[in-house]
Amino acid sequence: MEREWGTRTGRSLAGILDTLDSLDHDHDRAFATDGERLALLDSALQAAHRLQTVASVLAAEIHAAGSDVAATGLSLTSWLTSTHPMTRREASALLLRGRDLAQFPLLREAALAGTASPEQARAITGVLSDLPDDLDAGQRRLAEQTMVDHAADFDSRGLTTLARHLLEVVAPEQADELEAARLEREERLARRNRHLDFSPDGHGSVFIRGKLPLVQAQTLMAQLDAIAHAERRRALDALDPLAEETTPAMRRADALVALAEAAALHGDAPTHGGDRPRVVVHLPESWLRDGATGAGLLASGDRISPGELRRMCCDADLVPVVLGGDSEVLDVGREHRLVTAPIRTALGVRDRGCVFPGCDRPPAACHAHHIIPWQQGGPTSLDNLVLACPHHHAIVEPPVTGPVEHRWQVRLGADGLAEVLPPRRVDRSMAPRRHRRFDPCPVA
Repeated sequence: MEREWGTRTGRSLAGILDTLDSLDHDHDRAFATDGERLALLDSALQAAHRLQTVASVLAAEIHAAGSDVAATGLSLTSWLTSTHPMTRREASALLLRGRDLAQFPLLREAALAGTASPEQARAITGVLSDLPDDLDAGQRRLAEQTMVDHAADFDSRGLTTLARHLLEVVAPEQADELEAARLEREERLARRNRHLDFSPDGHGSVFIRGKLPLVQAQTLMAQLDAIAHAERRRALDALDPLAEETTPAMRRADALVALAEAAALHGDAPTHGGDRPRVVVHLPESWLRDGATGAGLLASGDRISPGELRRMCCDADLVPVVLGGDSEVLDVGREHRLVTAPIRTALGVRDRGCVFPGCDRPPAACHAHHIIPWQQGGPTSLDNLVLACPHHHAIVEPPVTGPVEHRWQVRLGADGLAEVLPPRRVDRSMAPRRHRRFDPCPVA
């Protein structure tokens, strides 16, 4: 878009752009001292914060004056997304920040002057917007000035926690009553605004985005943290140099899946259309029998790897759907549970949990793993099954290719108890290992 520099603001912005264009991004700093480099970063951040605020203010002014529609025939968000690499959410957030600042002139000036960053300004507008309705204009102005003054001492997170302190400053006689009313209002809004969304990213993952009321979220977080703590690698695979290094965030993600799997295993989920929820995989039965070398399709149409498909088939309800040459449904067979309830009970009695040495996951948190894969003709019988938690199930599930000495393996010993054979990179002799719970006199 052609730039118009008739205003003083326009000429200033033009000068900033010209200065940025003239920067020598490589050679200019080649001989800078460490202190100079830090000073440059400090200046760049100050400039970026103030320019973000200017953009927000301009966006709000354009929207309020109707200049967007008058000049382009488009709303401001539509114009921004069509002329700049911005999503609609990003464009809407820019406009919203400017409209928030317009309500609070003291904060607006502080943000434009650089004494409050955009993140601090968002936190302050959130606190000020949540003030009780019965405060008068003088109290509201005092509240705004107090929050702006605190920007010098608190970051954005700290500023959001100052709501009660703010009421003690601007309305000390009413502070307790107003704080109680504020908390009740906050709880109502939290329940009204609760949500959970799932968005496939098109690359094998799903974005999970949501918001929960504080108390309910604490319950979920406590459960996830407890499972994540138990999932820290203390098992034999911790010796594997190729073992995955899991972060706390990764373990919490695994814990969320474990909660869902536990609910599915116990049948606690409600029925839907007369049937309990399930994952449906579409593939010819011959593919599954011949090694599941082709990736399967979930009911959503997303592809999964053969290994993931085999793990799903180890301990699941299969609903065979027979397809004709043009993929028309010819027959839907009766549901067959691969691992029957009596076999599952016997597995729990025999294995008492995941059989991987060092793992303490209980039977209810484990899958029934076929030692000889079912798709390769392995029977669904007690002497071809062991219990494995989801993590170790993925380790012992044999891949399609690769020498056997490179793989983790599981088998039943002569006494009928499970033992794990580590790959040669962990133990050159590949000596079988057993869980300590199988020792004749296990140590507590």
